[in-house]
Amino acid sequence: MARLYDIRVMTVLGSLLCLILGLAFPWSKTPIIVGLCFGIATLGVAAMVRAGQVSFGHAMYACIAGYTVAFLARAWPQLDGLLLILAGVGASLLAGAIVGVFVVRYRGIFFGMLNLAISMVLFSVIGKFYTLTGGTDGLRINRPTLLGFEFERAGFETVLLIGTLAAAIGLGFLVQRYFQSASGEALAGIKTNETRLEYLGLSARRVLWNGYFFSAGLVGLSGALFAMVQGLVTPDMGSWLRSGEFVFIAILGGSGHAIGAFLGAAVFELVKLFAAAYMTGVWQLLLGVTLIFVILVAPEGIIGLLMKKSALATRRGG
Repeated sequence: MARLYDIRVMTVLGSLLCLILGLAFPWSKTPIIVGLCFGIATLGVAAMVRAGQVSFGHAMYACIAGYTVAFLARAWPQLDGLLLILAGVGASLLAGAIVGVFVVRYRGIFFGMLNLAISMVLFSVIGKFYTLTGGTDGLRINRPTLLGFEFERAGFETVLLIGTLAAAIGLGFLVQRYFQSASGEALAGIKTNETRLEYLGLSARRVLWNGYFFSAGLVGLSGALFAMVQGLVTPDMGSWLRSGEFVFIAILGGSGHAIGAFLGAAVFELVKLFAAAYMTGVWQLLLGVTLIFVILVAPEGIIGLLMKKSALATRRGG
């Protein structure tokens, strides 16, 4: 109960901090929204990590969703932003359902590399078809209406910040419930003992496909929101470097609880902003040192360390 209470307190304080910073310092809205998008994407990657599978290509679903938003916004400028986001998520879910049929047959490094290979094919195709996709320059997205209302840039970012924050809280709760459900436990069973899972009458491939489908939708939502706040989509959204960032955040935050994805994303964005301002030439080095430090000090990630300390404090108090 104490750990649950601590997590709820962290959620409330973190949400208030995001809102206060965003409203007090308008320049911080975009970094906060981007951080929340990365957290949502990491929830999807964490679902795969829970099954013992690391995907080095999941950013392709963010890319698919982002380009879906861009194509529809350019073809039908009157479409509302919410419909664009839903369309982007739908496209990523469809792609995840198809790709998942093939990748769930593999485990370990083969699973990770197959996802990477498919994402790099998508990355190359988008970069080559310049007349359709804008090539490496990407596509610009004109600011759409949101819920039928037109906003200036400042108001648009504020509404998007509130909406993204609400989505992050709701999805964090949903993902945690999924982890604790029978389906989530079955997904974790793939990591611990897949053979026993089959003996129980459950198809390991079907369980993994369900998790993969779910994770593709989460990453797709992050891509659609990212495209909306940036007003631009480029092939880099689906590059292996972006997929690596999602895996980086998942390791950094830990997969012991859904909030770990957002803790990892917050640390990642803070370190990146600090390094970009004061250590421009070596910001990757600083990120690498941060990850090594966390792995050595807290192998289960930030949330694993916090939960362990909370349990220890409860034991001493009891």
